[in-house]
Amino acid sequence: MTSVALHLPKLYARQHEAFFNDSRISCTEATTKAGKSVGALTWLMHYGTTQAIGQSLLWCSPVYSQARVMFDRMVRWLLRADDTRRSGWNDNRSELFVTLPGGARVFFKGSDNPDTIYGSDYAAAVIDEASRCREEAWHAVRSTTTKTRGPIRLIGNVRGRKNWAYKLARRAEAGEPGMSYHRITAHDAVEAGVLDAEEIEDARRQLPDAVFRELYLAEAAADEGNPFGGSETIGACIALRSESPAVVYGVDLAKSVDWTWVIGLDSAGRWTLSDRWQSPWEETFARIERLTKGAPIVVDSTGVGDPIVERLQRERGATAGFKFSSGSKQQIMERLAVAIQQREITIPDGALVHELEAYEYQYTRTGVRYSAPDGMHDDGVCALALAVHGLGGRVLPFTVDSVAFPARETEAAPWD
Repeated sequence: MTSVALHLPKLYARQHEAFFNDSRISCTEATTKAGKSVGALTWLMHYGTTQAIGQSLLWCSPVYSQARVMFDRMVRWLLRADDTRRSGWNDNRSELFVTLPGGARVFFKGSDNPDTIYGSDYAAAVIDEASRCREEAWHAVRSTTTKTRGPIRLIGNVRGRKNWAYKLARRAEAGEPGMSYHRITAHDAVEAGVLDAEEIEDARRQLPDAVFRELYLAEAAADEGNPFGGSETIGACIALRSESPAVVYGVDLAKSVDWTWVIGLDSAGRWTLSDRWQSPWEETFARIERLTKGAPIVVDSTGVGDPIVERLQRERGATAGFKFSSGSKQQIMERLAVAIQQREITIPDGALVHELEAYEYQYTRTGVRYSAPDGMHDDGVCALALAVHGLGGRVLPFTVDSVAFPARETEAAPWD
């Protein structure tokens, strides 16, 4: 059996150590955009053309669409090196595999359908974004490399502590036989010239501390806790009401036993109004008009709030709806966490502080879940998050200077 020469990307030292080692199972927790996928793909192609010629190899991503992205990347690499395919490589887009020079086949699959992994004996495997892959996929990969005793490389960001990838990495870090552990931080990537130091510092300023540490320093946060930094951090934002005019209001509408809550912020992020109540919709509508006095408002339009938002847009203008979903709520709460942790805003003492201190996040298989504890409300937290969202103008088509909103009839409302 002879090896086949293949020109592959040159890896920096920490990349090379993470993949080109003698461990049967190697776990790498790494910063975002440090080249972990490039390193893993380079290793898999090298292994397939030197030690696993004519055999099957596996690349597993969290979902099939991500696996296709890596398939396309491998094909591009091969085309750049050998666009006439003289060395005999080929690709099969319908079944998503690449035949490497020498005959090894690399199959690309998603952990969203782990049953498709079974059936072959793989000579080597990569599990990409392992902390986001289903554990059943890990079971499948481990069992399908049993006969070959093929090496496995697991890579990804840190994502909480209560997931199989984090636990496996801790076993590797503890020195379990046949395993090795590697960490690549943003500082390593900066030193290697892969990332820019100013960009990393900008991310540190913009992201919640726990999120930054996970994504850039590969340090796990607790799976459950307060996203805003706890009582001391929240308390540092408490201040007296600003006398400046509000430039935006966040409005969380009451649903059944909840409260309608309106919070106003001035141009410096200082609170100007915090008011909550429970009343019929007609009274709520009139009270919102009276409190906000025509200034821009961002309103929760989820569910029953949608017709209220449409009426506000029609009768008062300067109204933008915001629909809460698991993804949009995560984004808006992480932005609020940054504002609190970096003291970009002020808040009133009292009920709002209690809600912020009780608020929780929890890692789930599909993402991060933000919510109030069972039996408690988060109306004030949501209103404040909506106000911060509006103040930043992140998706709303107005600025605090012009406060100009497009009419709903002529605009597709991209901020929904």
